[in-house]
Amino acid sequence: MKKSKVLLKVPHLILFSINRNPFLMLIVLIMTNFSANAQDASRKLFRAGAATSNITPKIGTSINGNMKDGMVKQIHDETHARCIVLDDGKTKLAILTVDLCMIYREELDAAKRRAHELTNIPIENMMISAIHTHSGGTACSVFQSDPDPEYLKFLRERIADAVVRANNNLVPARIGWAVGNEPTQVFNRRWKMKPGKPLMNPFGTEDQVKMNPGIGNPDRLEPAGPTDPELPIISVQSTEGRPIALLANYSLHYVGGTGPGEISADYFGMFAERMKGLLESDNEGFPPFVAMLSNGTSGNINNINWFANEAPPAMPPYAKMRQVANVVAAEAYKTVQTIRYQDWISLSSAQTEINLGVRLPKKEEIDRAKGIIAKTNGPVMNTMEEIYARETMLIKDFPKQVPLIIQAFRVGDLAIAALPCEIFVEIGLDIKSKSPFKPTFTTSLANGYNGYLPTPEHHKLGGYETWRARSSYLEVDASTKISTVLVGLLKKLKDEQP
Repeated sequence: MKKSKVLLKVPHLILFSINRNPFLMLIVLIMTNFSANAQDASRKLFRAGAATSNITPKIGTSINGNMKDGMVKQIHDETHARCIVLDDGKTKLAILTVDLCMIYREELDAAKRRAHELTNIPIENMMISAIHTHSGGTACSVFQSDPDPEYLKFLRERIADAVVRANNNLVPARIGWAVGNEPTQVFNRRWKMKPGKPLMNPFGTEDQVKMNPGIGNPDRLEPAGPTDPELPIISVQSTEGRPIALLANYSLHYVGGTGPGEISADYFGMFAERMKGLLESDNEGFPPFVAMLSNGTSGNINNINWFANEAPPAMPPYAKMRQVANVVAAEAYKTVQTIRYQDWISLSSAQTEINLGVRLPKKEEIDRAKGIIAKTNGPVMNTMEEIYARETMLIKDFPKQVPLIIQAFRVGDLAIAALPCEIFVEIGLDIKSKSPFKPTFTTSLANGYNGYLPTPEHHKLGGYETWRARSSYLEVDASTKISTVLVGLLKKLKDEQP
């Protein structure tokens, strides 16, 4: 068929000569094949688009992130779903962050289905993660906060809209990445304490570590784990060099320090705004520039320097988170200057679902919880013992196993892992070391919410992050099983890399 198409374009006299001369025929076929290959190469076009979608909750609805429910009284800064869509000509990947503490898998699945219907991007090629602000709207029942059903419906639509809008904004682009380092803002919050003073937990048993031991506490010994100061950056530009999008990842839980009842995207949102200023994007171009910061493996990491012997001076609301955002953004900007952009890369994804066991309470633990609740004035639980007794009664009806999405994206020679948990930093460091891709980074709270993910060793130490509740309920060996599956997905992506 190709031969006849080529020969039809050749003048009749030349065609006659070619048919009489096999050597000429061979030359024509070689030239035709070379031309076709050149056209195939020229058709390799990398595109990218970005967009945001406002997800700010209504005043009067719930704020979660604390042991007691809060109510939205004021909007300090709007919260968003932020999306980047990448397209290598064959595969599209959508990467989103949402300015929430956490969000149910069911809501994200619904948002993905809607986005797929409107864009044809495969559902498994969408990675959606909560940033873990403690001053966003409630999208998941945790402790004494429950979401407004109308807000969940709103989120499904608005998250999907971010994907659709980013897909609509696709333009020819180039992409690059690099890894910065910012160690000054991350501290392990779990500390080993001097022996002799029992560390009692809400279940009436003793822990070996304490979360947030207190600055200047003479009983603190040393952190119970490391930190991860790396700041990986993916930067996307138009072919003319105008910024389209920037994705960063940092293993810092959140900062906090808001006004009462105020909605804020925390330092994640302030980072995004600061990057706009640093990259001189006035958002008047097309497509609009979008910066976003995903939460890394920060389950046991916060921003308080527990090594200090004196507390720092008190700061007004938002001052600390702005300080952190500025420091992280400065390192991101410096790192961007080192990036070498590529006009085309290939993309791929891998995803699987696994079932993990649930740490269900025993009969005697349920009976103890009933007794504690019976003595309260309710319905609001006030003490930690009361709050965790309530959690025991709620979690006793959980299934014996729950499903989790394990996901990995390949962006050229870089890999992004994604898990639906608040991941301990040791797990992220282990995944980096075992991944066949350099660099690799892991995103927490992606594609659902299944509580904290400590290592088995940390389960033995106890402490807040291990206390059984809807915020921490997976089996003790969950991290080991998850890491094994995830590294397997990364190796699969490597083996299939063109």
